[in-house]
Amino acid sequence: MKKQVLALAVAVLTAGSVLAQANDTLAKVKASGSVTMGVRDSSGALSYTLGDGKYAGFHVELCQRIVSSLEKAVGKKLELKYQSVTSQNRIPLMQNGTIDIECGSTTNNATRQKDVAFAVTTFVEEVRIAVKASSGITSIAQLNGKNVATTTGTTSVQTLRRNERANGIDFKEIYGKDHADSFLLLESGRADAFVMDGSILAGNIANAKNPADFKIVGEVLSVEPIAIMLRKDDPAFKKLADDTLKGLMKSGEIAKIYDKWFMQPIPPKNNKVGLPISESAKAAWAAPNDRPMEDYAKK
Repeated sequence: MKKQVLALAVAVLTAGSVLAQANDTLAKVKASGSVTMGVRDSSGALSYTLGDGKYAGFHVELCQRIVSSLEKAVGKKLELKYQSVTSQNRIPLMQNGTIDIECGSTTNNATRQKDVAFAVTTFVEEVRIAVKASSGITSIAQLNGKNVATTTGTTSVQTLRRNERANGIDFKEIYGKDHADSFLLLESGRADAFVMDGSILAGNIANAKNPADFKIVGEVLSVEPIAIMLRKDDPAFKKLADDTLKGLMKSGEIAKIYDKWFMQPIPPKNNKVGLPISESAKAAWAAPNDRPMEDYAKK
């Protein structure tokens, strides 16, 4: 019996040690010699694929700065691995240790904060409507009876339903598996509109075959803080990430990085997204915080 109790105690201690290791990113990457960045294939200028396993974008570059700080902290060069994630699997892949940091277009909200952590807000998003320029649609009220696309697993799904109820309109929601798929629904005519973060809409329009065929219209449907996602209960790594980002905000470097990705020609097509930084994002840089979306709704 004593042997069984001892074995159980050892098993519990071992499990606790494994769990602690899983939530200690600094120890994890130092032991493995690598860090895995979760990235998106089509999240506008925040995070997108260049092909051949290469990724770029505003949040990708910010994460690369964090990785540089991580290398200094662990005292060694780390192999940087990219793992493409989707709206549906990004949180599970963070929780199970597949990715160490997620550098896409994830909204920081109260529900997600129960499962993951977020670095200080680096981008404040406005959810808008993209339509074909020839459609005549200028507001959400005109979507009554229409097919409206959005991306599975995003907060825009809830935003759509909330606005549907509030405006007393009825439209059919159709879902793309990722943002590129959702834009294709609009491009091909299967959807009359695509509701999503304005930066993602602008990025997909900029990369369309004929960008002039599309436009962003209507009222702002939701204001959402977008942040780099981290594992929960890992205060050392969160502090490292926050300190890196706060340094970029204090020096003004983050504004230069933003300009590079949103106001200048970007690869691979050298098109401009043309999305000036919002006043809300400027305010978040001036007073760094990791407040969830619900706090913005109270204003």
